[in-house]
Amino acid sequence: MEIITLNETPIRTARNFNINNIKLENIEIPKTISEFKNVQITNNSSKIQIIEDIDTLNLTYGVGNTLTNQSSNKKFKIIIDSKENNIIKLEFDFDKDSLNLIDNIEIVANEKSKSTIIIKYKSDKKISGFHNGIIKAIAKKNANIRIIVVNLLNETFNNFISIDNEIAESANINYTIVDFGGKNSITNYYSNLVGDYSQNNVDTIYLGKENQLFDLNYIGELRGNKSNINMEVQGALKDNAIKHFKGTIDFKKGCKKAKGNENEFCMLLSDKAKSLGLPMLLCSEEDVEGNHASSAGKIGEKELFYIMSRGFEKKEAMKLMVKAKFNKILENIENEELKNEIIFEIDNRLD
Repeated sequence: MEIITLNETPIRTARNFNINNIKLENIEIPKTISEFKNVQITNNSSKIQIIEDIDTLNLTYGVGNTLTNQSSNKKFKIIIDSKENNIIKLEFDFDKDSLNLIDNIEIVANEKSKSTIIIKYKSDKKISGFHNGIIKAIAKKNANIRIIVVNLLNETFNNFISIDNEIAESANINYTIVDFGGKNSITNYYSNLVGDYSQNNVDTIYLGKENQLFDLNYIGELRGNKSNINMEVQGALKDNAIKHFKGTIDFKKGCKKAKGNENEFCMLLSDKAKSLGLPMLLCSEEDVEGNHASSAGKIGEKELFYIMSRGFEKKEAMKLMVKAKFNKILENIENEELKNEIIFEIDNRLD
């Protein structure tokens, strides 16, 4: 079958890193997409419009042209005028009658608006399917939105998602991303901080098992004065799971006193799990502050022994340590039902 190349880094690095892109083969990209019926929408505010048909979304990067140019079978435009933190939920539930989803979601947060948007993908354990999603968020002046993206697909899916953000003056977009599902789970995350005092936080947890492959390509471009981006990525891998993390913070000309931080850590729960990380800082401006780190390590034997000495079996002790590592990011999710569902999935996937 054809080999597809995805998730190119914005700047090429030495070939020996083997991380400039991801090459996948034997990926069956559906040519004919039938209707996806299992979508549940929750919106309790008259100040938020959800339109179920939008124009094609243009992306700066995306996972790759092969996928970002696919015709979608679900389109939503969310227009936010609410000054209160109302919650919108889009829940996509895959089953034998809804196996393939190509969704385009555009979020427009108008001036001074607030909201929380939850986007969840979940599948039946007995099916294998395909997901290719695009999320494009535009935060206008002084807007403040939180976007929670939850991938609870099973380990046989091919999962691709492209996220593109444009953040205006004094606007703030906060992401919490939970990435657990997919035989291949490929994410491209891009933020364009164009406004002065613009802010973007992205907090991600990933959890891999068996032969899962995660490829995360996070890119932040800072253009506004005193703009600020923070990337926090925490993960755990067991069995033969593999993860690639590429994080790029790019200080563009004109972004004086901007700040950028990225930190990624992977907890290795087996000797065969593999983690590869490439944090990068690019700079075309003076008087900026950038920090980056990426690391991986086996679970601490002393900590594990201490927990087991309190009466826990090894598997349960490992679960506690993983959840403790994820807890700071999970605290960003105020919806208790969703948080409990994620914690249940952590326990289930670590069995």
